[in-house]
Amino acid sequence: MAQSSQLPGFYNYSIDDRLSTLSAIAGLAEEERAIVNGAAGLTIHLADHMIENVVGLHSLPLAIATNFLINGRDVLVPMVIEEPSVVAGASFAAKLARAGGGFLTSSTPPEMIGQIQVVDVPNLESARFDLLSRKEQLLELADETDPVIVGLGGGARDVEVRTIEQSTSGPMLVVHLIFDTRDAMGANVVNTAAEALAPLIEEITGGRVLLRILSNLADRRLARAKCVIPADALTFESDGRTFEGGQVVNRIVEAGALAAADPYRAATHNKGIMNGVDAVVLATGNDWRAIEAGAHAYAARHGQYTSLSQWGKTPEGDLAGTLEMPMAVGVVGGAIRAHPLPKVTLKILGVDTARDLAEIIVAVGLAQNLAALRALATEGIQRGHMSLHARQVAMAAGASGDEIEKVAARLVEEREILE
Repeated sequence: MAQSSQLPGFYNYSIDDRLSTLSAIAGLAEEERAIVNGAAGLTIHLADHMIENVVGLHSLPLAIATNFLINGRDVLVPMVIEEPSVVAGASFAAKLARAGGGFLTSSTPPEMIGQIQVVDVPNLESARFDLLSRKEQLLELADETDPVIVGLGGGARDVEVRTIEQSTSGPMLVVHLIFDTRDAMGANVVNTAAEALAPLIEEITGGRVLLRILSNLADRRLARAKCVIPADALTFESDGRTFEGGQVVNRIVEAGALAAADPYRAATHNKGIMNGVDAVVLATGNDWRAIEAGAHAYAARHGQYTSLSQWGKTPEGDLAGTLEMPMAVGVVGGAIRAHPLPKVTLKILGVDTARDLAEIIVAVGLAQNLAALRALATEGIQRGHMSLHARQVAMAAGASGDEIEKVAARLVEEREILE
């Protein structure tokens, strides 16, 4: 994307002007524009081939978050979400991050875990030893299930064996097949490989294979983002009060500390991260439920649920944030193949690989977290959120057209905004 993702006043553009600007930057053709604005796209007949018992379609707003600079590249970020203030918050936080050089991201190879449960094993340790001694045979058999993935450089990478000595059903083995799924999310690929290994595993262990299924705790497929916000960039005024940058840094660090220590706060802290993450995952046709499950399991991996992000202060007094989480997303397969919109949103993002997409998503999650913490630690979350929420209240009350903004402004002025 040659043009900057900074689009001053984009919020004030008309819908047509926003779409025209986006189309010019991303190089969208007329048919792609029609998919974005809803004139074309998913039809009832396409939907009928995607899931069962289809009776209709359900729409959600598609928006563009601006100002993102990720690894030195400007990115316009499509987001699908119904909650007010999320897109505005992410765009504002991305603007703050630009002052410190934007977001720096990285990711691990796209390795997923397939679990194979083995019960009724005569001797757990002996079976574990025997499975590991035949690892190469198991890997070769797994690779035979998807020669296309193997040809693209993916395929089976490792076999791990865990013994579970105690469970409500007694002792068992769990075999982990580590499989590089390349640019696919990989559920179907991994499940197929896991099922193919079952007969050989039963032969080796003398046990009975039960479950053969991908794990959504994709802790070998991580995405990471970090940013540094200069303290000066965090200075602002609100309702006659001045919040100095150094003060804001300290408050955000203190707020982050509560999330790290207390699961009640961590749940809401991480929900804010997922506001940004899920919105991009949905926009690109990926499985937001799998991402949610993996994120929350990862947050509890040390035995207590805690924050996914970390916030601290640099020696220079600036704010530094990091986010690491599982990110099992794809740019091929699944709904991406069947639904017209993801093809366009991936084009807008300018991504070629699943790792590119994962890194953008984790940067958006960190931006969203920053926006929420800044608001919470200073003027409070409701000031900005409720002014945007007022529009929904106005529409629910029957306002339409130009009336919506007028009614919303009056509600904010009189502080009469109800759910």
